[in-house]
Amino acid sequence: MEESIRVSVVIPAYNAEKCIGRAIESVLKQTRPADEIIVVDDGSTDNTAGAVRSFGGRVRLIQQPNAGVSAARNAGIAAATGDWVAFLDADDEWLPDKLHSQTALLAKNPGLVWTTGNYRECLCDENRIADYTPARTCIRSLRGQDYFESYFQAVRLYQWGHTDCMLIQKKVFSETGGFQAGLQMAEDMDMWFRIACRHPRVGFSPEPLAVYHLSTKSSLMKTQKNAAVYAAFMERHAEFARQGGVLDDFLPAAGAVMRLWIRGMLFEGRKDQIRRLLRQFPQCFSVRYRGTIYSLTVFPSLTVSVLRMLSKIIRTLKLRRRAVPKPSKT
Repeated sequence: MEESIRVSVVIPAYNAEKCIGRAIESVLKQTRPADEIIVVDDGSTDNTAGAVRSFGGRVRLIQQPNAGVSAARNAGIAAATGDWVAFLDADDEWLPDKLHSQTALLAKNPGLVWTTGNYRECLCDENRIADYTPARTCIRSLRGQDYFESYFQAVRLYQWGHTDCMLIQKKVFSETGGFQAGLQMAEDMDMWFRIACRHPRVGFSPEPLAVYHLSTKSSLMKTQKNAAVYAAFMERHAEFARQGGVLDDFLPAAGAVMRLWIRGMLFEGRKDQIRRLLRQFPQCFSVRYRGTIYSLTVFPSLTVSVLRMLSKIIRTLKLRRRAVPKPSKT
């Protein structure tokens, strides 16, 4: 069964000349080889294409005018000849057993149409790398299985995997549609949520499969979003979940994601933005949580100062397990 799984790897790339080689090498070094590697050069203005061509026939290069990461991934999916599609961002890398681990999992669980897994975060300029979640925690959450019964359950536990860890049957994209172009945020999460409404059960590998490089991410990753954008995203997916009959699973997952958004907003003193989310989605938060967050927004400047001081202390004493970037300056 494992041998019958044909995997196409899709790597979207934009001005990735300096890092695309590392990504491709990590695929070529897999203990279970990929059947196809496709790099979609999304209108790069540097020598990304030249760096890809240096690998010769081992990598297929597609070039297109700049249209964004969603369009690049969609182009790669359309060109893929394998029946399974894996994704890797150009500035990240896979660990050597990534494909072997996932294809073995799929061989044991032939009913699955997608699988993901744990990963590592690297702040390489600070010489810090750590698993996003300890493997033992993931194993406990899986309760002896190779999969979560619902992807929304995994999200609620903050074990949602990562784009670099996704391996998805190609036909799923025909059912759900491709990545949504033009979204202001979370185009990958948008895709996973849509798949979860149709195919809740998702495979999960507790051991890390990829390295997510935080230090090389575009500044666009840090762009502030208005609460209206966050709210529209969640309203849209709540409707998808309602139509799919999985709203009860979706709401706790939505709350988990929004708690992360709210945490970031607290560091930026965005009082009105935070309160809007709490008012608009009361069903996603406990009464205690809403009360705590409201109290922290009474004096937002004081909250920002305290949080940043605590963050500095934690970083100085190296008390945080995860590799987390320093809060951006306001």
